[in-house]
Amino acid sequence: MDIKGKRVCIIGAARSGIAAANLAAEMGGVVKITDGKPLAAIEPALSLLKDREHVQIESGGHSRGFVVSSDLVVASPGVWRDAEPLQWAREAGIPVCGEIEFAWLNCKKPVIAVTGSNGKTTTVTLIAKVIEAAGKRACLCGNVGLPFSQHSSRTEVDFFVVEISSFQLELINTFRPYIAAILNFSQNHLDRHPDMEDYFGAKKRIFMNQSAQDFAVLNARDPLVARLKDQVSSQVRFFNQEGSSANPNHLAVQEVARILGIPDAVTQKVFDEFTGVEHRLERVRVLDGVEFINDSKSTTVEAGRWALERMQKSAVLIVGGSDKHMDYTCLRELVQRKARVMVAIGAIREQFAATFGDVLPVEVINGGLDAAVAFARRTARSGECILFSPMTASFDMFDNFEHRGKVFKEIVRAL
Repeated sequence: MDIKGKRVCIIGAARSGIAAANLAAEMGGVVKITDGKPLAAIEPALSLLKDREHVQIESGGHSRGFVVSSDLVVASPGVWRDAEPLQWAREAGIPVCGEIEFAWLNCKKPVIAVTGSNGKTTTVTLIAKVIEAAGKRACLCGNVGLPFSQHSSRTEVDFFVVEISSFQLELINTFRPYIAAILNFSQNHLDRHPDMEDYFGAKKRIFMNQSAQDFAVLNARDPLVARLKDQVSSQVRFFNQEGSSANPNHLAVQEVARILGIPDAVTQKVFDEFTGVEHRLERVRVLDGVEFINDSKSTTVEAGRWALERMQKSAVLIVGGSDKHMDYTCLRELVQRKARVMVAIGAIREQFAATFGDVLPVEVINGGLDAAVAFARRTARSGECILFSPMTASFDMFDNFEHRGKVFKEIVRAL
């Protein structure tokens, strides 16, 4: 896309929005940013602009005039697809796209894109490591680490490995990954999607522009995902076949590696040496015989299930955060079996108490995470673990799950 001299309006001044703004400036565009937060709140992000002097900034709300006096509107992932500024742009006939799409338009190397309800970060991290172990250069970006648009103009890499969410897929138009994978599908983001059908519809857009030269990697044991084999135009490769007991994330990575011609021995060596990703079942410390585990990446019911199933010790379980309108009743038996006490915090603390209060003791904490950790420490016995696996989003108390996990670790290390 040639945007030289064109007015590019970025909706949202968070990390991805700033990256898109810098890319637009690099491409010769006239950059504008509008954000609903007051200027003081977005100053730290604005400091990352490479040429702030020439960027028009609107803060404290969006105005129609600011948006429609543009040639292109680029939405950050946090902006809903039917948000008012995007409606203004569409009514004015101005093209609208998301940050992933904008980055793709300036990308000259193959993209491996991974989505799913759970396991995305671990999978893309491993794919990047396997590519590097095979002697190629991989750039890991997207919904993990740094935004795609911060890197998409790089030409020295061989593959972009992009973690991509349903929010990001809602606003793609031409985005076409060489390899696209859906790892699994379960309830999530029902605060943003009206129903599960809409949520899945966003996920499967990852395949919408693929051709017979591309590859779709599908989970054979997820019925909804497996059925996509008849709906895609690309070559289908299945992983997690019936009868396999291996880690499904590893099997997805292995299938991607095989498409790229990377031997299984290289992939297995990476698996053997992998110690995990930050905020996903991360061992923080052992204190007075109690192990503290940071699983802040747990933002769904299934992520909580995954964590609990891997606990070998009785757990004092810390849960809670903002409301994503998810149903936790399917975890009642597992929670009763794996946890001795539950500590509930955040906006949905009372929902956890109502759902699990009759199967184990639930302590509702009206304070912050520090109060929850203090109570968990007083309650935990030597030989047990304190598992921080919130099972929902962090936005009621934190910027994101990374911020939440870092705060948890700081609290624990200060004990």
